[in-house]
Amino acid sequence: MKVSCLQENLSKGLSIVGRAVSPRSTLPVLSNVLLATEAGRLELSATNLEVGINCWIGAKVEEDGATTVPARTFIDLVNALPPEQVDMELVVQTQTLNLRAGRSEANVKGIDAQEFPLVPVPEGEGGISIEADALRTAISQVAFAAATDESRPILTGVLAKFEEDQLTLAAADGFRLSVRTIPLPQPVPDPFSIIIPARALVELGRISGEQEDPIIITITPTRNQVLFQLTDIVLVSQLIDGNFPDYRQIIPQDWMTRSVLDTAAFLKACKTALIFARDAAHITRMHVKPGSDLSPGHLVVSATSAETGDDVSELDANIEGEGVEIAFNVKYLIDLLSVIGTPQVALYTTTSSSPGVLRPVGDVDYTHVIMPMHLGR
Repeated sequence: MKVSCLQENLSKGLSIVGRAVSPRSTLPVLSNVLLATEAGRLELSATNLEVGINCWIGAKVEEDGATTVPARTFIDLVNALPPEQVDMELVVQTQTLNLRAGRSEANVKGIDAQEFPLVPVPEGEGGISIEADALRTAISQVAFAAATDESRPILTGVLAKFEEDQLTLAAADGFRLSVRTIPLPQPVPDPFSIIIPARALVELGRISGEQEDPIIITITPTRNQVLFQLTDIVLVSQLIDGNFPDYRQIIPQDWMTRSVLDTAAFLKACKTALIFARDAAHITRMHVKPGSDLSPGHLVVSATSAETGDDVSELDANIEGEGVEIAFNVKYLIDLLSVIGTPQVALYTTTSSSPGVLRPVGDVDYTHVIMPMHLGR
């Protein structure tokens, strides 16, 4: 293999695939990045066997070939090189990759590319097209609600339900639920559902930051992997096998009180409450006080710590219905309010022991449910 490319492009490509490298693996080759020439370009690839990423960068190829090199060493080395052309040549007998850039030269010992697991790429036409911006927003609004505890693997995933001309993403960890619906440019012929690891979707959100063209989603014929095709990147993820809980049963259909609040003010009050709530299991009280003809309604956000003190914030709110006092995990509220994306948010409550529902005002396609916490007197 003999290939040249710009240091800037190589560094950017490595930053894309680097997050899929397995940091701790019994297989040494999984700690490596694959470099391979393909159709006049340089392919970079990494996988931890759950998520794999392929990325192609422009290059001048003099001799075809492939090798794998230790990811951490190679990424640090490339980032330290001057911003010039990088010439790479593989010594096949020793699997050593020689790099030259400007007045710098280095040799990196690798492992034969034959030992690297195959990361699939889409074949032929087909797949489901979806707007990159819409998918990125949906991932940011849903994936954070997935469980991080591996005791129930199904909840570490995000349900992706393709039905007619829409995709619904749903994630739940037993304490909260996020559901987002986004339109599909073309309807799917047959409805189907898959469960994608939340980590894979978060990674897709990260690497698709500059993507403007639609993202193409393909399910492998064996139905155990999903591929996301971007302009010069393909992310592949294993799917989680099993049945996702029926999230629709968790969403309350009725409410006693609807409070409309300024999102930024509500988020600021919650961040202030967290200072004291973090010493008390993140419990934060929400006291909904309906207004009268003469005074507007209020939502009082308060947190108390036996060790450090307490805090009370009063927010103006447009309130329909009765007053209620309810407690939530304030970290969950902060997670939601940071991504809700509208100037106002509506909080729907019933009783102090019933789930609260939050929705962006003016956006019917996003729903978030938070279980209440016990109110000690």
